[in-house]
Amino acid sequence: MKRRTFVAAGFAGLTLVSATRGHAQQRTFRIGYLGGSGRTPDGGPPGALREGLRQLGYVEGKNIIYEARFAEGRPERLPEFAAELVRLKVDVILAQGSPAQFAAKEATSTIPIVTAPAAGDLVGTGMIASLARPGGNMTGLSDDSVPLSAKRMELLKETVPKASVIAVLWNADDRGMTLRSQELEKAARILKVEVRAIGVRNKEDLAAALSDLGRRRPDAVFVVADALMFINRKLIIEFQTNERIPAMYEIANYVNEGGLMSYGPDPAEMFRKAADYVDRILKGSKPADLPAELPTRYYLTLNQKAAEAMGLHFPPVLMLRADHVVK
Repeated sequence: MKRRTFVAAGFAGLTLVSATRGHAQQRTFRIGYLGGSGRTPDGGPPGALREGLRQLGYVEGKNIIYEARFAEGRPERLPEFAAELVRLKVDVILAQGSPAQFAAKEATSTIPIVTAPAAGDLVGTGMIASLARPGGNMTGLSDDSVPLSAKRMELLKETVPKASVIAVLWNADDRGMTLRSQELEKAARILKVEVRAIGVRNKEDLAAALSDLGRRRPDAVFVVADALMFINRKLIIEFQTNERIPAMYEIANYVNEGGLMSYGPDPAEMFRKAADYVDRILKGSKPADLPAELPTRYYLTLNQKAAEAMGLHFPPVLMLRADHVVK
């Protein structure tokens, strides 16, 4: 009887442990997404992020739930949205863009924050202590704005060798993009190019800036990418096309929609990397111990059709180096 009792108790214990493990495996994680750009068609986070997490075994509605908040070009709403995600007790906040990162960091010092594409220089903006040891509750993807700014400016100068005045458009409310615009000015001095720096804060500012550029024409324009610029990309591309002013962009989306050229990382690849950070944090890693990463590959995209409409010809060496040419 004693032996039977012992075996039964052991079996019950194993059953309890098994049930406990099963319950842990079935836990549903809540992921918050905070971004400054426009709302996606279905209201969820960007598809590349969800696809990355799906490949890692997270099934929406089964073991993961998304809470997405979009400022839609109104950064003043980000603190409110960040506080809302904190109240919802999300397990991780994925913040896209410097304003979203600042809002998330102000809202919580305990919930892990993962940065997404268009992150800006996390060290330069004071978001993390260093790439190797971020410290605090934030880690993820960063930008290396110094060499990137110089390379982009160099590529634009190769395309428009006679350019002596280049206008730089950026969102003056985005600290990460402001830092990048400052690096562009340094790069321009090396190339002996004058920079006309134009900081804008909303669509009205941007429209006024473009109108002014139409009157006081620069030789080329450099557009620093962030949520404000991306939401208004159609306005910017139409200006470039109508005024026949060459423009350099930072991501290929602009070029695929009619822009002249871009050099930068693939946002989809970066979102998949962000998904990996989320996965490691959900499995117990602390943001402070996860080194932040820089993009490992940059893509040169050229729009030959746009160039021909402006009477430009990309140098043969640039055409050979291009990862993608829109014809």
